[in-house]
Amino acid sequence: MSETCHIGLLLFPQVTQLDLTGPAQILSRVPGARIHLVWKDTAPVMTDAGFSINPTTTFGDCPQLDVLCVPGGFGIIELLGDTETLDFLRRQAAGARFVSSVCNGSLVLGAAGLLQGYRSACHWNWRGFLPSFGAIPVAERIVRDRNRISGGGVTAGIDFALALAAELAGEETARMLQLGFEYDPRPPFDCGTPERAGSARVAAYQERLGERMQVAQEAVKRAALA
Repeated sequence: MSETCHIGLLLFPQVTQLDLTGPAQILSRVPGARIHLVWKDTAPVMTDAGFSINPTTTFGDCPQLDVLCVPGGFGIIELLGDTETLDFLRRQAAGARFVSSVCNGSLVLGAAGLLQGYRSACHWNWRGFLPSFGAIPVAERIVRDRNRISGGGVTAGIDFALALAAELAGEETARMLQLGFEYDPRPPFDCGTPERAGSARVAAYQERLGERMQVAQEAVKRAALA
């Protein structure tokens, strides 16, 4: 790894902001890290939380990244067929030490042809789309396959970032980061996975998303055939 570790996270409209900001916060404390929030231009980008985040660089100006990361959110539906974005990911992946994702951002890597034959995590409600891109879905919060590292849904991005920090700077550094951020999750409810939530709650959740997931399914089909 070079003295400066260039870590780039794709910032796109309707990104799930915690997918982006959770890992960015952790990884910004890795010694020598320089965080890049990358998009087509540097105008503010609206997240799914109703506030915007400013990109720090563009596709054209972004340096070669040591770590490439694609977060998730419903905004990925547009990215699956976005040639400009997919070409950027391919170019950067060719020279990156680690190619990574959080949540359903793994599907964008898949659409770019970067997960063929790789094991990958994904948000549980989107995991079934991974085989469309030749990826092997794994129901874990962190999955590493060679230089591909992926995190599961949303909050798993923090776990993912700590694991990646250990790869970049050693386990003791990652442990110190976990301590510094007081990352000791004890959620008030035990329903953070489909297995713990139960089939009725899972069905209710999926019913809420109905039409949006139908749109996502069609986008995946188109991207897989491209």
